[in-house]
Amino acid sequence: MLVNPNKERAAYLDNSFEADLLRQALQQEGIPALIQSNESNAYGELFQSQQGWGAVYAEPAQHEKIRALLQEIRDAAAAEAGAAERAQQDD
Repeated sequence: MLVNPNKERAAYLDNSFEADLLRQALQQEGIPALIQSNESNAYGELFQSQQGWGAVYAEPAQHEKIRALLQEIRDAAAAEAGAAERAQQDD
């Protein structure tokens, strides 16, 4: 694993879309972090099904902020999915 020794796993990520949104949020906040997928060139997505899509690594002092940003992303995605479901039921 090519993770900086000063960085520890802050959170697991569910998919590449979530990772992209988090990457953008981290850049906007100026938080240095590494997002790493569990995909292996040799085994494709085998490890993703067992270990999740990937993880975000950062210095421990940044973990709380990263988790809060990730929760905001997940809450927004859940709200959007709920709104789409309600709209579909109204049709």
